[in-house]
Amino acid sequence: MRRKIPEIAGAFGPPQTTSHPLAIAAFRAWRLREPVSGRRYTVVKLQSQSGDIGYGEGGPVLAGNLADAKTAVLGRRASESEFIRRRLAGIPSMEAAVGNAMLDLLCRSKKLPIYQYLGGPTRFKARLLAQLEGTDDVSTAAPLERARRQGFRAFTMPVLQRDGMIRLQAYVDAVRQRVAGMRAKGGADAEWVLDCAAGLTPGDAATLAKALERDHLIWMDEPTSVLTTDGLAKITEESVMPIGLGRNITDIATFQNLLRFGSVNVLRPSLGLNSLTKIKRMAAVAETYYVAVAPYHSGGPIGTLAGIHLAAALPNSFIQEVPVPAADRDAAMRAELTSGNREVADKGFAALLNQPGLGFEVNEKALENFSEERV
Repeated sequence: MRRKIPEIAGAFGPPQTTSHPLAIAAFRAWRLREPVSGRRYTVVKLQSQSGDIGYGEGGPVLAGNLADAKTAVLGRRASESEFIRRRLAGIPSMEAAVGNAMLDLLCRSKKLPIYQYLGGPTRFKARLLAQLEGTDDVSTAAPLERARRQGFRAFTMPVLQRDGMIRLQAYVDAVRQRVAGMRAKGGADAEWVLDCAAGLTPGDAATLAKALERDHLIWMDEPTSVLTTDGLAKITEESVMPIGLGRNITDIATFQNLLRFGSVNVLRPSLGLNSLTKIKRMAAVAETYYVAVAPYHSGGPIGTLAGIHLAAALPNSFIQEVPVPAADRDAAMRAELTSGNREVADKGFAALLNQPGLGFEVNEKALENFSEERV
């Protein structure tokens, strides 16, 4: 169901303007779909009256949301990020895309890389985590090989889904066998995150976390959909396995409650649902609890590179997730969008792009070619 953008009375918002260099004069957006995997994401382009442009990526949205966002931002200054964030609060993916495009536009106008505008650099390279496409040992083989060739040294592996008819101990043994097999394929220098995709009960997740302690995984990701403190306490209090949470959370207060009760070791806000400036606020809260931030990312390459800028600016950044497709056609599409494959690593790290804004040229022809719908 299409969500209506909340109205904000003029007394509580800045006046609309049409005579400022940073006033947004043009809005374009594309809903993209990768040809084989079907992975979807949205790209927004904004242009100011002075001619500066900015691009931002968010998660998938409904067709009508593009027109709603266009109405919300035209005539507003690119610096009015908080006003626009509240205006698009009911459409998180659109808020992320528009907010990041505004940030890119501002940074290009000031001739600054995004990481400098956000307060960095706190480091000169960002650690990368390859999100392997696939659900089992066979389907993850191709993306693992591609990720290794592209310089990644940290990877996700999908957890086995438990059939209720299988004994818990048999399930745990099967997961341990998968972990051992994936580690053997990845090589001695590989590190791993176990992606549970919120598919386990708190009890099963606690048992599995305890059993895998000696395997020294980087963390167990999204072990359960249950976010109550008592449910998560079963996992965190019975094991030393680090727990990553937050890929579906957009409310900063929810993250704060998880942190306050010690329910999370790695904060995982999604780049597709939260703008860079919003994640920076989340990271500031996490820093007071000595918790690292590793943004979740299941979208496109523009979002990946925005995440690398963010990683450079956050003192408590841990690692940035990068989707690695299994199909050559999907990989080619991603490379075409960014005028060359930029989702690569050098021994597990990505160098910063020291150019204004995102630091690369977005290929608008590719956006048109792969777009399902545009405004």
